Amino acid sequence: MTPDLLEEGAKRREAYIARLEGNRAPGESGGQAASFGHVVSSDVVDTSNGGILYVDDITVSFDGFRALNKLTLNIAVGELRCIIGPNGAGKTTMMDVITGKTKPDSGRAFFGTNIDLLRLRESEIASRGVGRKFQKPTVFEQLSVFENLELALKMDRRVRASLMHKLTSADYDRIAEMLKLIHLRDSGSRTAGDLSHGQKQWLEIGMLLMQDPKLLLLDEPVAGMTDEETERTAELFLSLEGSHSLVVVEHDMKFIGELVNGGQREKKKIVTVLHEGSVLAEGALADVQANERVVEVYLGR
Repeated sequence: MTPDLLEEGAKRREAYIARLEGNRAPGESGGQAASFGHVVSSDVVDTSNGGILYVDDITVSFDGFRALNKLTLNIAVGELRCIIGPNGAGKTTMMDVITGKTKPDSGRAFFGTNIDLLRLRESEIASRGVGRKFQKPTVFEQLSVFENLELALKMDRRVRASLMHKLTSADYDRIAEMLKLIHLRDSGSRTAGDLSHGQKQWLEIGMLLMQDPKLLLLDEPVAGMTDEETERTAELFLSLEGSHSLVVVEHDMKFIGELVNGGQREKKKIVTVLHEGSVLAEGALADVQANERVVEVYLGR
């Protein structure tokens, strides 16, 4: 099946869902919170209530093991949220649910107040504005840094449009700005495979940003980085605060401290601790670090 037909099929499916929603009896939500009250199939995320991500009572089980146990999490527009927790706490599964990789047994997950994430496929969620960075960097190693960013440009991805596309002056400016932002301004012509581990991480983050995501999910982004690379990554994330919403999952508490104590200090940053699939504690970093239960199960005595 051609990409054109796939796109047309997706549009018809969304129209069908919209008709179903319109035919529901008053009070029925079909899995959508009644307080949201927007058409599920909308392509534009509605953040008029100040929130960008709503995860409500999500449960995920694998062969009887509960990876997530009635997890509830709310992220505000422009927020930089840090999430910590021991291995097996459910952090990766949480991101799998948000990005459509895993469907939960129960619960709800909304992007803004109008986009029901549980109704969409992974590609549809990404196209709505949710970007995900995995632990291991994934770049096109045989191509240059510039070419990697060029391929990531947000544009019409249908076959003919992609083949006919030529970079505009605005595209060149956009790529130049991104190279500067991700600390690779002088590396545009370098082959991506020749970059250090940390630089590859920056390049992949740049590729995500080329898609103009509103929400970025970042899974252990500084694992394997040098101290200098870790510090510059903190600077990068803090520069994105406000213009993007970021959810950073990390074990490096020094890095978490740099994120929490830097950037827009007038905005109180929240740290969420996950344990056994649910929220164990949430609040300011100092309060979380002083929490006896958190010390017991994660930080150590």
